[in-house]
Amino acid sequence: MDPETRFAAARVARLATADAAGVPHLVPVTFALDGGEIVFAVDHKPKRGTDLRRLRNIAANPAVSFLADFYDEDWARLWWVRADGVARILDSSPGAVEALRAKYSQYRERPPEGPVVRTAVTSWRSWSGA
Repeated sequence: MDPETRFAAARVARLATADAAGVPHLVPVTFALDGGEIVFAVDHKPKRGTDLRRLRNIAANPAVSFLADFYDEDWARLWWVRADGVARILDSSPGAVEALRAKYSQYRERPPEGPVVRTAVTSWRSWSGA
């Protein structure tokens, strides 16, 4: 399976951002691929507030990385895929929201209403134990 397909099928990824000083921040995100870009949105899941560090970091430094992976006691089944790219924050993106709704039933019931982040992928890296 090619890295982009394996990544797209993952249910969650970790998003790595860094602020203007280079201080890293890592959070899990639900995501989808839309037009070759990785998209995620601020949704209704509980958060400490609406001033999210991930969004502040992207505004200050749009270079991001996503990591999706799979672990199993059978190490031949292990894999990871990393996507590096340049992110931008949008007030809305109907295509992104539709891609998220298609992937996650929770979003069909309650679509994300917050900002959308679209990431243009500049490189894919991957590894597999198989």
